[in-house]
Amino acid sequence: MLVLQDLLRSGKSPRQAKPSLFPTEVIPKSLQRYLFVDAEEDDDQLVDGDKALDVDRYEFLLYRLLRNALEAGNLFVKDSVEFRRFEDDLISDERWENKAQVLQEIGAQILIDPIENTLAQMKADLETKIDAVNQRIADAVNQHIKITGRGEKRRWQLLYPSEDEPVNSPFFGKLPGVGIADLLWFVHQHTGFLKSFSHVLDRYVKHDPDPRELLACIVAMGTNMGIGKMAEVSGLNYASLLNTARNFLRQETLHVANDAISNAIAVLPAFHLYDIRDDVHSSSDGQRIETQIDTVNARYSPKYFGLQKGVSAYTLVANHVPINAKIIGTHEHESHYVFDLLYNNTSDIKPERHSTDTHGTNQVNFWTLHVFGYQFAPRYRDLHKKMEKLVGFQNPGEYGDLLIKPSRKVPEDLIIAEWPNVQRIMASLAQKDVTQATVIRKLSSYTRQNQTKKALWELDNIRRTLYILDFIDDASLRQSVQKALNRGEAYHRFRKSVSYINNGKFRVKTEAEQNIWNECSRLIANAIIYYNTALLSKVYEQKRAAGDEEAIGALRSVSPVAWRHVNLIGRFEFTAEAPQLDIDALAARYAEPGYWGQAFEEGEDGSLA
Repeated sequence: MLVLQDLLRSGKSPRQAKPSLFPTEVIPKSLQRYLFVDAEEDDDQLVDGDKALDVDRYEFLLYRLLRNALEAGNLFVKDSVEFRRFEDDLISDERWENKAQVLQEIGAQILIDPIENTLAQMKADLETKIDAVNQRIADAVNQHIKITGRGEKRRWQLLYPSEDEPVNSPFFGKLPGVGIADLLWFVHQHTGFLKSFSHVLDRYVKHDPDPRELLACIVAMGTNMGIGKMAEVSGLNYASLLNTARNFLRQETLHVANDAISNAIAVLPAFHLYDIRDDVHSSSDGQRIETQIDTVNARYSPKYFGLQKGVSAYTLVANHVPINAKIIGTHEHESHYVFDLLYNNTSDIKPERHSTDTHGTNQVNFWTLHVFGYQFAPRYRDLHKKMEKLVGFQNPGEYGDLLIKPSRKVPEDLIIAEWPNVQRIMASLAQKDVTQATVIRKLSSYTRQNQTKKALWELDNIRRTLYILDFIDDASLRQSVQKALNRGEAYHRFRKSVSYINNGKFRVKTEAEQNIWNECSRLIANAIIYYNTALLSKVYEQKRAAGDEEAIGALRSVSPVAWRHVNLIGRFEFTAEAPQLDIDALAARYAEPGYWGQAFEEGEDGSLA
């Protein structure tokens, strides 16, 4: 590698050096036949008997070895964020000297308690659960598991009862249409989200932005229309719109505005109608978005983009509300951002249980989310493949012929010995000194192993085993997980309908602009969800006052993710005065028996009544 560095520094290519100068010890034996070719007449080319080194292939091999070493954590780049030493991402030695104080500040009791006590509690929980799950199967209490065969040939299969929530419910079909500009004004009147937009030079600029221009810019970016087209269809000045966008629409101001709307939704009476098993159950998933302009984070994905490039909008959805989001590359593993989105959620909506699909799982998420108070509940594509990772606190032979049993024993001594290092890693995640996604990626993806990582993975295996046992035993849990993931998919369809122009493709040049446009789409979606939830809340209070439990049960199935009554196209009119939307009058319609009776009936053509 030093020889190659010297050549590159001198402005020469490897072809300009003699092959005999390059060390061949780094070439794996399995690849030597590809790198050594028949020698030519020049004796100086001989490297291995009558064979000569192919310099081009050798250079490619070095680059591949370099990449592998970086990914494995065996090679570091001091000034890099992604590839610096893992130890550099942790709390400094000086800060960690006050370990007790740091852990108290974090407030995670599981990090403060002695690990021996924690392991003893997990052992009791796990061994009890193994017995209980197998007993319920043997007694045929668990009716949602199908067993075939006998003895060692026994096989089992889980049944997945489903419960869908229709998107774009007919409940909203008979409402008069509302323009997106009027709807945003209404939401601002009740949430004040426009106050979140401060000037980029706030200390030196005292005037407030024109709310008409702010709303126009949000709609322009959120629908993928762009500032220029918005100026044409709204009659507003292009230069003024561009100036407003540059000065007021930033990722941080849009995030605060989204939080203002999300917080307002959380206090509406209908919000907790969407709790799943009395919990705020969130989910996260990525939505692929094609990029028309090549950006640094855009990557090829033939499955989604064909021959084009794109990115992924990774969104955290709780009770139908998109409470956090981030643009990531399609080459990045979604599981590295699960903790990042949850822990950096600044809204008042705090999920208690969180679900992902298989792409949201890795070697550390179960334990990491448990430490910080979240119940991780992923959906596995093939649960049988995960049975190999079931662990117990006894040797596998001691579990006899149980149908569901661990495949190996937990190394308690290793966990106890490495507990101080595990505490430091978890504390480093909590401090937000580095991007949590970077730390999670390094913990779950490095091919290089060490004792600390093994201990952390074993803790994760314990939490995973407890969850899989619950997943097998509880059909309603499986139903809840699927329901939460369905809500994430519903938001993706919703967002696609909001950013409908240019087929939803990004037309921006930087990753920062992608995040801004995505936050604008999320803000529009949040505003529509607020409007719908506010209406549902009025109807809910109306039915509750009448003691109509049947109607309240019907309202639980009405998703606020609906846009059939919102006009997102046409000519936009952003007036100086806020229009009046009488939501009480709209809710009063549902008090009429005839109107209520038709509220859940779809028109023959599926269109608005």
